[in-house]
Amino acid sequence: MAQRRIANPALFICDLQEKFRPAIYEFPKVVSTAQKLLKASKLLNIPVFATTQNKGRLRLYEPTPEVKQALDSLNASGPLSCIIVGIESHICVTQTTLDLLRAGHQVYVIADGVSSCNKEEVPIALARLRHEGAVVTTSESFMYEYVGDASTPE
Repeated sequence: MAQRRIANPALFICDLQEKFRPAIYEFPKVVSTAQKLLKASKLLNIPVFATTQNKGRLRLYEPTPEVKQALDSLNASGPLSCIIVGIESHICVTQTTLDLLRAGHQVYVIADGVSSCNKEEVPIALARLRHEGAVVTTSESFMYEYVGDASTPE
């Protein structure tokens, strides 16, 4: 098998809880994108981690226990390529992305897989994360880049 252009991938699904459906802008689209990436992750043997936030644990610049545990469990031989989807773009998605960037990992924030209660928060959060060093892309673009070319069996 040819070497992948994206090494050590891991999918992080941030705070995607059904109870938020009524409040989140375009929630069905976020769920659909997450499901697409979950299917691809299963086919491509990409580990998946679901993280949640709660008010008692919001913090700045300190990785959540879930993120620390996920990173430690992979025993990766180098930086990860972390794929991020979920809600809310300006809270859990942002904090998880910043945690991973500060830990030295490459982060791909999937624009069609993140949202917030207030739709105006989304482009602001994506612009900030791009400025911080994350790659902001789409699910389809990421999957094609990961697979590499049409001759790949997957």
